[in-house]
Amino acid sequence: MLRVGVGTELKRQYTDDIKKTVIAFANTDGGEIYIGVDDDGSILGVTDIDDIMFKLSNSIRDSICPDVSIFTSIELLKLEDMDIVKLTVERGTARPYYLCSKGIRPAGVYIRQGSATVPASESAILAMIKDSSGYSYESARSLEQELTFGKAEETFRDKGIMFDRVHMRTLKLIGEDGMYTDLALLLSDQCVHQTRFAVFQGTDKLVFKNRKELTGSIFSQMDELMELIDFYNQTRSEIRGLFRRDSRDYPEDAIREAVLNAYVHRDYSFSSPLLVSMFDDRLEIVSVGGLVKGIELEDIRLGVSVLRNEALANIFYRLKLIEAYGTGILKIENAYRGCNRKPVFEATANAFRVTLPNMNYDAPAGTDNIYYLKEEGPVYGIEPVRSDRAERIRALCREKGYIVRKDIEEAFQVSQPTAIIILKDMQTAGVLKRIGRGKNIRYICG
Repeated sequence: MLRVGVGTELKRQYTDDIKKTVIAFANTDGGEIYIGVDDDGSILGVTDIDDIMFKLSNSIRDSICPDVSIFTSIELLKLEDMDIVKLTVERGTARPYYLCSKGIRPAGVYIRQGSATVPASESAILAMIKDSSGYSYESARSLEQELTFGKAEETFRDKGIMFDRVHMRTLKLIGEDGMYTDLALLLSDQCVHQTRFAVFQGTDKLVFKNRKELTGSIFSQMDELMELIDFYNQTRSEIRGLFRRDSRDYPEDAIREAVLNAYVHRDYSFSSPLLVSMFDDRLEIVSVGGLVKGIELEDIRLGVSVLRNEALANIFYRLKLIEAYGTGILKIENAYRGCNRKPVFEATANAFRVTLPNMNYDAPAGTDNIYYLKEEGPVYGIEPVRSDRAERIRALCREKGYIVRKDIEEAFQVSQPTAIIILKDMQTAGVLKRIGRGKNIRYICG
């Protein structure tokens, strides 16, 4: 007598939920489904055989992703002189299989537990992906398949590079199974990995001056991060006789290389965010994932490059974001050539930290010839402001009589949050004064 078990399912008649059991068997160890048999093993038989077989084959073909039909077979059996339909399902090789309408999430992925068909947990889904992908983060199937690529399309278009499905396959954003990979997830607008940016008062983490979580495509995160760092990368001026020499706190080349390296070499199999912290005396960038196994920090200094995310690095190379592999640290160190303070690189088993020193931090405080520029001259004890940006804002304010947030966004091509930061800092420094409330807020020269 037939009995319900780990690899056996009995159905009195055809129902649409049979597809869930097909998925469960394909994701576990295979099994058999008998239609026309009661739960207690009694043979009931079926009469509409052709209709049942038609519905089964259509459901398997149209409702389950990836295609599992090659691992299934349907046959007619005669038991106790009655017709029943037997559906055999083998364990699939492209697990996890899931309902196309639900995607690769617990609501769409099923496994077999004992004699029951149950939704798979996220950890079980990830284990199946690793098992069937042979595991490489970049090439593994993304749990999220409803992806959009607004920022990525813009980035590729700006560089004159095609970004259609054919080229996405070449770039390894689409796997051999026709599904988006985790690499595609990184570039998508739905990217689950974050960047956390913070500015602290002084040289420790006791007092926040600003903090922000950056989300979306890693292209969006990089752009916004560079914008934020640039805003706080002050310009210091030194007057020597009749001449003025401007120097920024951090070399722009060093910042760019440190940021690009952090995104390219980060271990995305961990969910921890990229941490970027600015202090009065330094800029720290901490990325999860230490050095690739077998590589030492001294090897990196010599220009040895072993890529954790080879496909991502290739995309950055095609976009001309990086020019050559293994030159990042050398470029950062060259940017500090002639400076007393040098960048520091630290690696642990699970993290990598780059510390860029503020080249102007050691300047004598309170002297008459070294200062942050403001209209009235040297000013101490206030939030420093970018002199070039302050002058542009003053000119715009004088021209129009007043400015609004939208004016800042358009003048500097920045996002709304960054425009708000700029306006707030300009108020703190006395450059601007806010008037009005709500939608009627205006800013006039302070």
